[in-house]
Amino acid sequence: MTSPTRSLHELGQSLWLDNITRGMLDDGSIRRYVEEYSVTGLTSNPSIFDKAVEGGGYDEAIAAKSADGASGEDLFFELAIEDLRRAADLFATAHAATAGMDGYVSLEVSPELAYDTAATVAAAKALHTRAGRDNLFIKIPGTPEGLPAITESITAGVPVNVTLLFDAQQYRAAAEAYMAGVEQRLAAGDDPVVTSVASVFMSRWDAAVAGEVPEALTNRLALAIGGATYRTYRELLASQRWQDLEAKGARPQRLLWASTSTKDPDAPDTMYVSGLVAPDTINTMPDSTLEAFHDHGELGGVMDPDGGGCDEELARFAEAGVDVAALAERLQSDGAEAFVKSWRALMERIEGHARAVA
Repeated sequence: MTSPTRSLHELGQSLWLDNITRGMLDDGSIRRYVEEYSVTGLTSNPSIFDKAVEGGGYDEAIAAKSADGASGEDLFFELAIEDLRRAADLFATAHAATAGMDGYVSLEVSPELAYDTAATVAAAKALHTRAGRDNLFIKIPGTPEGLPAITESITAGVPVNVTLLFDAQQYRAAAEAYMAGVEQRLAAGDDPVVTSVASVFMSRWDAAVAGEVPEALTNRLALAIGGATYRTYRELLASQRWQDLEAKGARPQRLLWASTSTKDPDAPDTMYVSGLVAPDTINTMPDSTLEAFHDHGELGGVMDPDGGGCDEELARFAEAGVDVAALAERLQSDGAEAFVKSWRALMERIEGHARAVA
């Protein structure tokens, strides 16, 4: 019998793992997900790495690199790039089989650079070159300050995973920043093929309004936002602007569903997978959600290109006093602040372990 994860893959949606540790690489966990769960890429963030460092899995490597003089951010990037190179090689087959559309891993620039476009672009170029893998995205937040850096990075030929997007409006801005970069490459006579994904965070919507809306609306906001975002995605792909770029050889920026673990223990543990099924998109999920979907997931219906009644659903939230646009801005702002806190915590953790193992 075909597993739910395999069925989702065959439908045309990519399954990515939202996790990576050196231990998972060493014990074959990620390879198993590739071979048995149809996983074709992965994402990561500072919080994931921080937990792995806290568990002691990197002490030996930290000791060796500290002895060689590495510290702080440079030490982190050495460790992360080593892991991501190994993971990228595991996804090389998927990358080749899809002519470079799938099979990616992601590494983010320092969140400390969020308000410095030039520094973000320089860091994105340097990190991608340093990693030495074509199937590695550089993550750049889709904040107002990050959008110019996305355009410039695409113009420079750096594959970008636009992160910290929360609604259709923020997604559209990221997609337009991507297209502007492709247009600049074409104007310069460069190859228009520079791959990108746009990561829209889902579960945080429902967590943000938990207990503040009528019971009938519980755990319904994220999927309504997803419907509106997917409609915008399909509209952009059908737009004349994109059609002109595609005719010149450009490739679409794929929509990626992120933050897809269920936060409410009373809700289905696969709700942000089953409810976001759509061809030519990606769903990245932590181990627990991936395992749950592989075990008992149901595909249900494919998302409606017209939004599947999302406008009516969002109107109900407006009647309940939820200002969706304002909440989207707050979620993005809070997310950016949380990224900085996680980054600083990670730097402190690495320095602490470096001192402890010295």
